[in-house]
Amino acid sequence: MNTQPLFLAIDQGTTSTRALLFNACLGMVGQAHKELPQSFPQAGWVEHNPHLIWQHTLDVCQQVFADYPGSLSRVASLGITNQRETIVLWDRRSGEALHPAIVWQDRRTTEDCARKKSQGLEAEIRQRTGLLLDPYFSATKITWLLEHVDGARAQAEQGHLAVGTIDSWLLWNLSGGQVHATDPSNASRTLLYHLQQQRWDPWLCEQFQIPPSLLPEVLPSCGLFGHTAAKLFGRSIPIGAILGDQQAATLGQGCFTPGSMKCTFGTGAFAMQNTGSNCLVESENLLTTVLWQNAETTHYALEGSIFSAGSTMQWLRDGLHLFQDVTETEAMAHQADPNAEVYLVPAFNGLGAPWWDPNARAALLGVTRGTGPAEIVRAGLEATCFQTRDLLETARADGAQMPSELRVDGGLCNNLWFLQFLADILNIPIVRPNNLETTATGAAFCAALQSSLCSLQEVAPFLHQESARFDPKLSAGERESRYHKWRQAVKRTLSLP
Repeated sequence: MNTQPLFLAIDQGTTSTRALLFNACLGMVGQAHKELPQSFPQAGWVEHNPHLIWQHTLDVCQQVFADYPGSLSRVASLGITNQRETIVLWDRRSGEALHPAIVWQDRRTTEDCARKKSQGLEAEIRQRTGLLLDPYFSATKITWLLEHVDGARAQAEQGHLAVGTIDSWLLWNLSGGQVHATDPSNASRTLLYHLQQQRWDPWLCEQFQIPPSLLPEVLPSCGLFGHTAAKLFGRSIPIGAILGDQQAATLGQGCFTPGSMKCTFGTGAFAMQNTGSNCLVESENLLTTVLWQNAETTHYALEGSIFSAGSTMQWLRDGLHLFQDVTETEAMAHQADPNAEVYLVPAFNGLGAPWWDPNARAALLGVTRGTGPAEIVRAGLEATCFQTRDLLETARADGAQMPSELRVDGGLCNNLWFLQFLADILNIPIVRPNNLETTATGAAFCAALQSSLCSLQEVAPFLHQESARFDPKLSAGERESRYHKWRQAVKRTLSLP
């Protein structure tokens, strides 16, 4: 009978919820998943059903245990990784969510952010949090809920309510309502967490009119958060890690040393560079965030966020019906006229770094009578590559150390044409790891570390294994010409004064 320990990763993302089992070498041995629907009640609004998120989490965990007999008794610890900035407000007494979860993509608080900018608050908020005043982050979402859910503010003041990012919501339910906590990688995405002081900031809570009693306790990312309620799975399992999804992917890519960088191409695209113990808040357009925290050290990172990457391809598929399956896009990109100069700027929900323009809107430029589905699909793939270069150019301008290579993961990384064009536009090698489940791997890694059943030295070689490497091939002249035209296209979408 196999008694080797296993580690369970719960990966709750924007479009799906998954449970994955890993062995002590961080090899995946089983998984189950469910797709998660989104709702769009108004233009710019994006919501999830928090109770469906929880039910799907329970379902996939039970499914992976059923599909892998004997695994439940071997799980030594579980780690949670989650879509960040998405907010749930619930009643501590009943456990009922009082409103749909407001998703990170949601832009309903654009005017609130603009008001605070006009009051001159952004510079101080930036210095304390490492973030910009943007609807992307959680604080204005929480304020909106307190102002628009009947009786919410009064109940919050009485201590009856709790609020948190998705990790906190899952932890509350997994623990049977016993633990309301989060970790610094998620807390640092709320606009309420002081990076240097490593705590909820009373001044920030006051500016956003959020009672501190609503907020979860902040515990180390790699630490014991409690245990699952025994009734859920038939035994109690230690909860040994919580990490925001992009931070988890950074660890899952093996980016442990300062200067190393990864980019995850999922619904959005998120480039994250390890800065070690240095908390750098000087960048005007990139974000400073907590990468992870253990009992001894807090590790920081610089991040650039692209709002639309895989979601751009979803729109081309579901909105324009240009293809039926994303696997078709590689062949279509090869078939496109190489001389066509079609540019798609996917500002469907505004633009993230380095523009941070919530009012920008998408545009398709350079269309002629000769433009067909292949050219538009290629423009969609190129757009994510161009936006990634925008992030690296911003980091370079801010004096950040440029990576010698970019490690990549996410659904788009199955497209080899995309990865080659990415290398061409960035002019650095692109490395795709052997294991593309980097987000879940990062959560499992931290859970394993917390359990003391494996060490960084033992698992690092597995995390650095490569499946493919792409070196730049495009000439410098063509690279710069195409990038210049992209920048011109972006300017046409901005809400310039």
